Amino acid sequence: MENSTEAQKPQNTKKNKKKGATLDTFYGAKIQNTEQIEDNIKENAPKPSKGNGNSPQTYEEFESEMTKKMEAFWEEKLEIMQKKFTHLQNRYDETEKENQALKARIRQLEDNDRVKEQELIKQSQNTKKLEENIKYLTDKVIDLENRGRRDNLRIIGLPEKPEINTKLDMVIQDIIKENCPEILEQGGNTATDRAHRTPSTLNPQKTTPRNVIAKFQSYQTKEKILQEARKRQFRYKGMPIRVTQDLASSTLNDRKAWNMIFRKARELGLQPRISYPAKLTIYFQGKVWAFNKIEDFQLFAKKRPELCGKFDTENQRARNT
Repeated sequence: MENSTEAQKPQNTKKNKKKGATLDTFYGAKIQNTEQIEDNIKENAPKPSKGNGNSPQTYEEFESEMTKKMEAFWEEKLEIMQKKFTHLQNRYDETEKENQALKARIRQLEDNDRVKEQELIKQSQNTKKLEENIKYLTDKVIDLENRGRRDNLRIIGLPEKPEINTKLDMVIQDIIKENCPEILEQGGNTATDRAHRTPSTLNPQKTTPRNVIAKFQSYQTKEKILQEARKRQFRYKGMPIRVTQDLASSTLNDRKAWNMIFRKARELGLQPRISYPAKLTIYFQGKVWAFNKIEDFQLFAKKRPELCGKFDTENQRARNT
């Protein structure tokens, strides 16, 4: 009979448990589930001896020690998770604050846009009023300038000669004697306050002579001379000249815009006239028609078969160039 009795090993019948699936931690580390950990503890637990019972470590002690380790492990993991959760909560709070700040900023920008849009509308309205006032004042100034020139006549085509330029007053009297002596016979006051060339300096590149502006002492005499100048061609010592009303430069430019239409209307026998300040009048089909703008006249001509196509100023300019 053997002295040492063989320690009877307890038969560990493994329970046919299905191992649980792994659980993902916060950062992807794999931790086995509780059932699998318990199975590992039972497999690695020391087997009790049948001898004197002086086993280095009993199963209860091992189980207690493993329980403490598991508690410590889960406490550590729980603490880490708690820190991460706190960190995420703080990030969420910060993001929420930033989101609220952005929303407030967007609302402020939208309010600013609405205010700026209203200001822009007001500025547009003010600009429109200013433009209307500027146009009114500009027209008023031009009208005052034209009225200030009501006693003046503009003589076009008078030769640029020293003997003429130094004696313009006498030259004007000679023009009156040559073209409308009846005014002198009627005892009209043909005296002038002054006469000068315009512009004041001669441009050597220009081949045409400068205009002469003459201011008469009598408005009635000036009007009589102007009426005679509209009836026939004036001359100075046999050379043709033109005598017209002196007007502001802007008004003269507006009148010049009618030149092509004016010449064509004269060819067609429409008896055209340019009235103050720059209005075209024609005699057509027994009526007098007046036009303030070239566009109005062109629209009028297109609707009349007798005039349609005869006043196309763009084609005329193209042919001339």
